[in-house]
Amino acid sequence: MQIETNSANETYLLGKRMGQLVESGDVFSIVGDLGVGKTVFTQGFAKGLNIEEPINSPTFTIVQIYEEGRIPLYHFDVYRIGDIEEMDEIGYEDYFYGKGVCLIEWANLIEEILPKNIKKIIIEKDLKKGFDYRKITIKGIGEEL
Repeated sequence: MQIETNSANETYLLGKRMGQLVESGDVFSIVGDLGVGKTVFTQGFAKGLNIEEPINSPTFTIVQIYEEGRIPLYHFDVYRIGDIEEMDEIGYEDYFYGKGVCLIEWANLIEEILPKNIKKIIIEKDLKKGFDYRKITIKGIGEEL
């Protein structure tokens, strides 16, 4: 499925809608260049889970845990992972196969340990269509958005 957004707010609202639909155990990869809107999407996603606290990219901590929503959110940013063993050290399996939902930024860097049933979100810019234009491709979920 492909969805086009034309503002940060539209990207946020798409994330919120997805957050309202996800179920415990869902794992999402979220891939896109720096500054494409992954964090904005994630902020909306968290809001859809009824998470009220501020959502920031966990670039330096690898994972941020938000437990007060409808289901827990485990927000990963693996951009700075130097070695896959770092994921073992934080106990990634407890999150990937736990009762929450995972959103993994830069998941393409750890493909060898991702669950087989992962859902993919790809966010792309196209400056010819406008500064805030985004093409968001979602794979592995139904058409209920």
